[in-house]
Amino acid sequence: MNFLAHLYLSENNTNIMIGNFIADHIRGNNYKHFSEEIQQGIFLHREIDTFTDAHEVVRKSKRRLHKRYRHYDGVIIDIFYDYFLAKNWADYSEVPLAVYTKSVYKLFDEKSAELPVKSQQFIKYMIEYNILYNYQFEEGIEKVLKGMNTRTKGKSQMNLAIEDLKILKNEFNEDFTLFFKDLQEFTHQKLKEIQNPIL
Repeated sequence: MNFLAHLYLSENNTNIMIGNFIADHIRGNNYKHFSEEIQQGIFLHREIDTFTDAHEVVRKSKRRLHKRYRHYDGVIIDIFYDYFLAKNWADYSEVPLAVYTKSVYKLFDEKSAELPVKSQQFIKYMIEYNILYNYQFEEGIEKVLKGMNTRTKGKSQMNLAIEDLKILKNEFNEDFTLFFKDLQEFTHQKLKEIQNPIL
């Protein structure tokens, strides 16, 4: 899953959100200097990624893209799923997306100095271009895909994937809806286990 989903699945616990957000910038067990709840957010992020990669619906989504994008298919699906979460946000949250994303930006702006350098850099980019809010628009997704293609020096051709989104929008939306229901149930249970481990 991509940034918006990871944040949403943190269930409004700010420290879990921070850990969930920075997890991709933490290697191995290089997290022990963070607070217990931030560590829990890192663990949750990793559990979400493992569950996502193994889920049959996600694999089905990837197969729609694999021939064209090969091992980049998973990255694209992560972005597509954030698009559908943002687009259908009112189905998942009573807090409007604009209000939610502003609160997230405020949190990360305040905590940025305490976070990994790569996280700090992305926070600046995320706020400047209002990335989380703009996930709901095809134009926003197109911008993200172009940025990812640039990062791969054009090898991924992820900039072309906006056309796949337009052509297969109904199919991907159905995949997301089915998968995200399972993911919410899994994450809610896993978060309880992480916060209340059996001694």
